[in-house]
Amino acid sequence: MKELRTVNEWYDVLEQSKENPLFVLKHSTTCPISAAAYNAFESSAVGIPKYFLKVQERRPVSNEIESNLRVEHQSPQLFLLKDGQAVWQATHYSISGSKIGKAVEEFGSK
Repeated sequence: MKELRTVNEWYDVLEQSKENPLFVLKHSTTCPISAAAYNAFESSAVGIPKYFLKVQERRPVSNEIESNLRVEHQSPQLFLLKDGQAVWQATHYSISGSKIGKAVEEFGSK
């Protein structure tokens, strides 16, 4: 799992999603719900690259994700990106290992 720190890194990840699907988690470091989502995401055994950002520390990156994907910001918020678009997303308690696995089954192949 790799942390996104800059807008340029976000654009690199967005481009990578055009070749292979990947996950991006918007994580709040001060929220217990986000901590649970982060743990579920981190421990999920999926063969897809995983990225995250800390929204309080990386607000410009978070804003750019919201703008590019045209999905209203929430935290925690998990996206499965494919072909430069969010093909699946979950927020709050909907971020779980089983739902991540189902998203991979449904949307994770090229």
